[in-house]
Amino acid sequence: MKKLLLILASIILLVSACGQPTSKLSTTKIGLLLPDTINEPIWGNKGYKGLLSIQSALKADVFYKESMKTRSDVKEALDEFEKEGVNLVFGHGSEYGPFFEELHNDYPDMDFVYFNGNFTAENVTSIKFESHAMGFFGGMVAAEMSKTKRIGVISAFNWQPEVEGFVKGAKYQDPTVVVDVKYTKSWSNKDKALKAYKQMEETGVDVFYPAGDSFNLPVIEAVKEDGHYAIGYVSDQSDLGKSTVLTSTVQHVEKLYKLVASEYIAGKFEHGIKTYDFKDDVISLGKYSTEVPEELEVEVNKAVELYKLTGELPVKK
Repeated sequence: MKKLLLILASIILLVSACGQPTSKLSTTKIGLLLPDTINEPIWGNKGYKGLLSIQSALKADVFYKESMKTRSDVKEALDEFEKEGVNLVFGHGSEYGPFFEELHNDYPDMDFVYFNGNFTAENVTSIKFESHAMGFFGGMVAAEMSKTKRIGVISAFNWQPEVEGFVKGAKYQDPTVVVDVKYTKSWSNKDKALKAYKQMEETGVDVFYPAGDSFNLPVIEAVKEDGHYAIGYVSDQSDLGKSTVLTSTVQHVEKLYKLVASEYIAGKFEHGIKTYDFKDDVISLGKYSTEVPEELEVEVNKAVELYKLTGELPVKK
């Protein structure tokens, strides 16, 4: 009789355990594919820090491969990840969308996450920063601080939502301001970005928003040398010049990677196109320069807080 009771108790415990949500904490291994190196000062380094935060906070095993630029590079890296038992792979950029679209069926035990694409599948997710609002708030600051009432955006691509947001934010703050926008068609074409900067400067532009990862720093250095203002991009770039960088539109890639990995490990992650914004605490404005008047800082911060609560940007009455 005691033996029968023990068997029944074991069955009850087994059934109870099966009804609980399972965690992948002990089995999840996470890989990162980088288009450049972990030492690339803006985008690459943020991806690497995101991977380290996952390793530290979630105790997951992590792997990364640098300079993954071609299909053969990615295929070779995924084969290595597969041998290591990697479950979740981050492709650190939009360029990994076509690779994952072509290769995802070859790795049914892997889940893939990449940035700013429209392709999804049962094991492929596109994540996007909802960056229109961050551009809007940067535009507010730029328009108010311009002495010439001419400001400029040097952007990599015309699909970047922060560009339209910047223009609208600037026009909200000062309808008379002129906004010049130029595109490099590349995240890394520094020469083209600097050429666009010089062209804008010659027309009287005195506040610049270089919205591109790799060319961002050299443009801000040129802005600083010429005594103009800039709005930082992706990172808080106040350290590049407290009198130069008025504020920054910051995308916290590290927090986003940790958030996605946490959901994945908890079994709560759903594939598809997923967007993240100020309310998710993965986008913010950076430190304000001492050049920015306190009343402007207060005005913009109030607009940010209202947006986080309601999802609404300010409009003229």
